[in-house]
Amino acid sequence: MRTVSDITALYTGPQVHRDVYTSPDIYRLEMEHLFANAWVFVGHESQTSKKGDYFTTQIGDQPVIQVRHSDGEIYVLFNRCPHKGTKIAIDRDGNTGKFFRCPYHAWSFKTNGCLLAIPLKKGYEETGFSESESAKGMTPVGAVKNYRGFVFARLASDGIDFDEFFGDSLSSIDNMVDRSPAGRLEIAGPPLRYMHKCNWKMLVENQTDTCHPMVAHESSAGTAVKIWKEMGNPEPRPPAMEIIAPFMSPYEFFEKMGIRTWPNGHGHTGVHHSIHSDYSAVPGYFEALCEAHGEERAREILDENRHNTVYFPNIMIKGPIQQLRNFIPLGPNKTLVESYIYRLVGAPDQLLSRTAMYNRMINAPTSMVGHDDLEMYERAQEGLMSNGMEWVNIQRLRTGEEDFSEETVENGTTERQMRNQFDAWVKFMTVSMEEA
Repeated sequence: MRTVSDITALYTGPQVHRDVYTSPDIYRLEMEHLFANAWVFVGHESQTSKKGDYFTTQIGDQPVIQVRHSDGEIYVLFNRCPHKGTKIAIDRDGNTGKFFRCPYHAWSFKTNGCLLAIPLKKGYEETGFSESESAKGMTPVGAVKNYRGFVFARLASDGIDFDEFFGDSLSSIDNMVDRSPAGRLEIAGPPLRYMHKCNWKMLVENQTDTCHPMVAHESSAGTAVKIWKEMGNPEPRPPAMEIIAPFMSPYEFFEKMGIRTWPNGHGHTGVHHSIHSDYSAVPGYFEALCEAHGEERAREILDENRHNTVYFPNIMIKGPIQQLRNFIPLGPNKTLVESYIYRLVGAPDQLLSRTAMYNRMINAPTSMVGHDDLEMYERAQEGLMSNGMEWVNIQRLRTGEEDFSEETVENGTTERQMRNQFDAWVKFMTVSMEEA
């Protein structure tokens, strides 16, 4: 059995032990401790916009249901009947009406989880059933927070507060939502789903790895740029070139863009500029934003072009392109990636078209660019099984001991954000182990 000391020994600052990516024991502990104690993304409120609407997903390895109750509030419930443990909902989404009904023995529950009815209830008279855990109905998760439409949950009943966990990192969500003239987003269709044969942390780390694009994506983005140049660099650039070409920016571009880190494992690339900074203007959009916010505020919103914001432990958002990627762990070497896009309510449809194009070209199972990353992840997962070396190096631009309790902006090619994530990994892996 792993102890707190065993966990802390896996991360030294400059390096991390390969077990964090390969060990079934470590994966099990992540599900038991990390994903229980951190605040984890569940879904968007627009996925459950009407009373009775529900959406099924998972937090770590725990199946949950996001549902809109009759009072208009969103609840997150464990997807389990308190009777025999049967999953209550197996469809991805739907509308259950005023109650859930177990398909096994017809126990029914209000959409806030409370027990509503049991067939032949007299069979439980004088059995002490009313004092049992099952009499309470479906179990809600420990805590739920709807922040500007994004629903997060903490499985543990007690733990770090939502605002303390995220702090100023919520400014990236603010910027994405503020880009809507109406100040709200709506889900735009189902996510693109893509299975990866690698550990979930590899995908999270890659979101702020700025030393790989010009290398790993040379086969896709590099080829596209080459063809465009052979055509004589025709202008205006087609939308596909606006999306793909920036991946081939030189190291200096990424160094100067900067990386910001916040406490508890959150951080983002693109402090000063990003690959999204030079997209063509969409007719009518700036005017609509000015009408909603005023010209000064509208310019302030659009001048913030953060690249990838990582919300520890397992999502990334792109504010300028209205995208969220959810990295769902299914095993120590298996991760399901869901790529969502959102509509800026009140904005021209052309913006959503560009967002959808970006998602298809970069993140779809049929994408041109995403396969480059997948190839690297799976090679790394296989390579880490080699006995040639036990440790993975993450010490780029680390010149001494680091304090992750404060916000910091550094060179855009630093690996500080990876170290920041592992600092948080140790923290939330061990907080409940220390209490045990």
